[in-house]
Amino acid sequence: MLTRFPAPRHPATASLAKASETPYLVAGGAIRLSLSSDLQGPAGEEASPRKGSRRRRLWELGHKCHCPIVGVCFSVHELRSHMARVMQISRSASDYTLHSSAVGACEARGPLSDLLHKVLEKRYALTIRLFAAARSRDALATLWQEALDSGSEIPAALWATWTHPACDKVLEQTVYADIHMLQHQIGSGTRAELKTLETLRQENTTLRGEVATLREEGRRLQREKADETRVLSAQIGRLQAELASRDAWGAGLLGQMECLRASLPDLKDRQALARRAQDAENRAQALTARAAELEAALERLRRQPPPEVAPSPAQPPAAEKGPHPEHLAGRCILCVGGRSGSVEAYRQLVESRGGRFLHHDGGLEESVQRIDGALAAADLVICQAGCISHNAYWRVKEQCKRSGKRCIYVKTAGVTSFARSVAEATAPEAADAD
Repeated sequence: MLTRFPAPRHPATASLAKASETPYLVAGGAIRLSLSSDLQGPAGEEASPRKGSRRRRLWELGHKCHCPIVGVCFSVHELRSHMARVMQISRSASDYTLHSSAVGACEARGPLSDLLHKVLEKRYALTIRLFAAARSRDALATLWQEALDSGSEIPAALWATWTHPACDKVLEQTVYADIHMLQHQIGSGTRAELKTLETLRQENTTLRGEVATLREEGRRLQREKADETRVLSAQIGRLQAELASRDAWGAGLLGQMECLRASLPDLKDRQALARRAQDAENRAQALTARAAELEAALERLRRQPPPEVAPSPAQPPAAEKGPHPEHLAGRCILCVGGRSGSVEAYRQLVESRGGRFLHHDGGLEESVQRIDGALAAADLVICQAGCISHNAYWRVKEQCKRSGKRCIYVKTAGVTSFARSVAEATAPEAADAD
């Protein structure tokens, strides 16, 4: 709140005693100047430092000090946040209302003044320790003047000076006058503009020097780039010459290869014969393996007693003629691909019908080259097209076409599809046999 005191009717002719009681109005109170205290100087009783070494608390300062401390040391947003922690305030309260309320609360110890004091002590602890080295009022005044001249850490210096044990009424009034005028200057923007202008001048000088340095650096980089370009151009010329030489050498090798082909007109026939010899060797290996399996099967059959089968009276005599339509009669069925878990089911199905079963996984784990030997030994090929590699598919298709063997392509890898393919392959042959 703004406290008003009545002024004398004739201030120009009033006595010094009356003039000493004329108040200076401030937010939250007034400053009374007294010739017997504030203006006497160091020789007066009030001008001497206080006894003791304890620093003053916020509520122990003069009321005229509360307004500058609250206004300089706390922003409006920060003050609103601190006040909301200890009291209920309206969100629509103006900044001036908050400021006046905080200044009024600092007159005595309370939740808000205690909180603000702790915040100031913690925030300006470094400056407080620095000012604690001053043992007299003059040393303290010197530190305050240095901070004022530098223009930095003014809030910290203000708090450290007013709460210092060596601060008397005269120094307190001096600091108040300095901070009061400094606030006017900051309000008018003179000091800030001068400092900003000086800073801009220094930055301009620095930037000009940096620009000159960068320009020189740019010229140096351009020269280095030009040198590198010349070196790279020479290297490109040499590489182009080497490439032309290699192209000529490659053309000569192609000519020599054509001459060799012309000198060997039967080269293709020899290659075909080599492939046939390889196929024959693979077939021989497969036949050898088949013969060994047949011998083992024959030996097993010899050890087993012949089954006694009683003729069924309901079965017509025509049923005893010829093999079952799906009986494989020892033929070899090659399955390429399929699921690994169904291989045994494939094998049992073929062997139960009197056939021999071979399997290749279609290049998933086994080598693709091993398909040739299995194809040479097989009488019928069932290709699980959906479960083999691309290379295995084309290899099976090419070998079956070359050897004339029948190949059935199955899209699904189930046991039922495999049985249907076997039945489909043997049904026409059984009909011809009948």
